[in-house]
This record gives sequence, structure tokens and C-alpha cells, in this order.
Amino acid sequence: MSLQSIKILVADDHILFRHGIIKMLNDFPEITVIGEADNGEDLYQKYFELKPDIALVDISMPVLSGIEAVKKIVSEDDSAKTLFLSMYDSEEYVYSCLISGGYGLINKNIMEDELIYAIKLVYSGERYFGKEFTYEKLNYLLNKFESVHKKEGTESKSILSKREIEILKFISNGLTSQEISEKLGISLRTVDSHRAHLIQKLQLKSLSDLIRYALEFNYNNEN
Repeated sequence: MSLQSIKILVADDHILFRHGIIKMLNDFPEITVIGEADNGEDLYQKYFELKPDIALVDISMPVLSGIEAVKKIVSEDDSAKTLFLSMYDSEEYVYSCLISGGYGLINKNIMEDELIYAIKLVYSGERYFGKEFTYEKLNYLLNKFESVHKKEGTESKSILSKREIEILKFISNGLTSQEISEKLGISLRTVDSHRAHLIQKLQLKSLSDLIRYALEFNYNNEN
């Protein structure tokens, strides 16, 4: 292993995707994959065992989501550099990754050149959330979401049930309806019913609005 190699830990619960990423990264002499994890708790443990330069982290994973695992890692090592991988890269997800302590978010559909570019940028201490997210836009995004949650944050807490609050937390951590149903031991149809009811109860217009609200709600109630 070269002294200049960037040490990478890859965390994704989809074996084929994880192994595909590792195989691709191994083609670059300046990068060395030193470990892999298939869930958030595994990521947390291996991060401190292996001390990678960067952890490539899928947002949605079992046991602990990528978001939850990174929050846990950063709370113990504020120098940790993590780069999230996801099929989703909307503003809501960018905001969630930012406040978790992540250094970036890249879409799983990007070309390998952009992934390597993002890795090198994060390794140098910069943030990368895609070409369109400049530092000015990231700051604007933070201000926009935080100003909204200050207005809405805890106002609705009293009208939400314990189960609805649980579901909001899981949504904010990037879990799908199927993953939420498995976590809570309830049917997929029940989870979808809860989400639809939350949209109606909170007077929101869409699932995108619910994701944004969940991120703001969860952030407000952790700070």
C-alpha cells in the first residue's frame, strides 16, 4: 500500500453494489479499500477498528441507518470524513447529510470519474454534494431549513402520537417504508397509512414535504 493511498471503508447493505464499488476503487492506485460493512452498527465498529481516511456510506442501511451511524461516529471523532451514497440527492437529503456531520452526498448513478473526484476532494478537507451545490448554496440550504424548523419545530409535537414520532425519525434517517415496517414489526400497508395520515394531519402536500418536515422535526428535537 502506497503511503499516499487514501484508505477507504465502504458501507452498503447491498452486496453486489458494495462489491462493485470496491472492485472499481481497486483499479485506482491512489485508493486502498481497507474494509467493508453491511449495516450501520458494523460501520460504526469498523470505523474505529480500521481508522479509514474516508468512509463511503449508504444512507439507508439496517440496524443503524447511514445517517445514524455517521452521527454516532462524528460525536466521538469530529475529524471523521464521510461521503454518503444514495439514489436520492434532493435538498432534503443534502440537508440531512450536512447536519449529521457528513462531508458529502453523491448519487449512486454518477460516473466513476466524479466519484474519484469527490473522494479526493473530501480527503483534502472539502465538501462535495454535487456540482450544483456550491458553498453559497449549501449555506443557503442550511439557513432555509433551519429558519423553517424554528417556526414549525416543536409546534406540532403535541399533536403527534408516539408511533408517528417514531416514523418521522425513521423517515429523517432515510429509511424506506419497507425498512420502517421491519424496524417496527408492522405491515408495509400500515406504514404507508401512517405516512399518508401524517401528510394530512400536518397539512403537507406531498411525500417530499413530509421528508423535509421529518428532517426539520428530528433536527429540532435533538438540539
